[in-house]
Amino acid sequence: MDFEMSPAARDHHDRLSAFLHERILPAEAEYERHRAERDDRDHSVPPVVEQLKAEARALGLWNLFLPSVSGLTNVDYAPLAELTGWAGQLAPEVINCAAPDTGNMEVLHLFGTTEQKEEWLEPLLDGRIRSGFAMTEPDVASSDASNIECRIERSGDSYVINGRKWWTSGLLDERCRILIVMGKTDPEGPKHRQQSMVLVPVDTPGVEVVRDLTVFGYTDQAGHGEVVFTDVRVPAANVIGEEGDGFAIAQARLGPGRIHHCMRALGAAERALDLMCRRASSRIAFGRPLADQGMVQEAIAESRLAIEQARLLTLKAAWLIDRYGAKGAAQEIAAIKVAAPRAALAVIDRAIQVHGGAGVSGDTPLARMWAWHRAMRIFDGPDEVHLRSLARAELRRHEPAG
Repeated sequence: MDFEMSPAARDHHDRLSAFLHERILPAEAEYERHRAERDDRDHSVPPVVEQLKAEARALGLWNLFLPSVSGLTNVDYAPLAELTGWAGQLAPEVINCAAPDTGNMEVLHLFGTTEQKEEWLEPLLDGRIRSGFAMTEPDVASSDASNIECRIERSGDSYVINGRKWWTSGLLDERCRILIVMGKTDPEGPKHRQQSMVLVPVDTPGVEVVRDLTVFGYTDQAGHGEVVFTDVRVPAANVIGEEGDGFAIAQARLGPGRIHHCMRALGAAERALDLMCRRASSRIAFGRPLADQGMVQEAIAESRLAIEQARLLTLKAAWLIDRYGAKGAAQEIAAIKVAAPRAALAVIDRAIQVHGGAGVSGDTPLARMWAWHRAMRIFDGPDEVHLRSLARAELRRHEPAG
């Protein structure tokens, strides 16, 4: 396995690193100030976002996540995703590589019709609109996607949708125009052929946004919506792929996306470690810097170990996806979805401890970082589901011959 960056990836990395430190990180204060001045129910976009998007596009730092557009492999993109994790609220969107849009663009790119691509993929790639992915439901255990109850029923030349979804990230953003909704078209069919995905414009009659959900009390700019679909009618041409393809499409969507999430998590961990080291070197306690304390040194060393181990595992998963596809990397994808958030949380927690009261306040990004990465142990499949998958695969390797 070779994780050396290609010349193209190295060039992108150098330019993105400079842009991150010179423009994005300094803009965080303005971004937060804009949001602090508004009610939590106001999901308007801070003007600095569009300013930075224009700059990123002019620099060629745009849609880097999609190999067919950027020319980058998953191994190439992984360290770029890590850089954006340093400013998780701002950087991914600035280079048009933010979830859930990335996953939705991948779905449309892989499975969309020419008409679907023209109407929805092109404006998403252009950064003119945003989107949501409506799969998770409040009334069923969504760790098993076959549980979903939302009904998508054929009615002549249309589909009629009825159901309730939540954690539809991006839904509250004023630029959100389209949802990919997953529901059951054939409840009596084979377990993994019951589900389909359809495109639902957010302004379709019967789409009702009930509320925004907070993450450990934090309100994200793009929001996490609970939405009810009541007799929502869309053209039959809005189905993605064929009826019954929903579960398979969901699995294809989540594979590369977990590389993105995990590398961003490690970028956040790197920033937390950077903040920890700076704090330890500058803070005096009991007559000497915290950095001289053995326990603090141990926290720093353990953090470096955790980051390096999780990064290598994530790069291995990216390498396998590049060669064998998401199916060929299934176990490694499951492993990183557990390992990367664990590593990030451990590092962020140590950084909070070294910062003391400042670590749990809004004066540093650490508290919000911890909240998001704790949630990461649940979204895109909870740890327990991935551990179950890993255990079953391991047990199969040790089955007696015959």
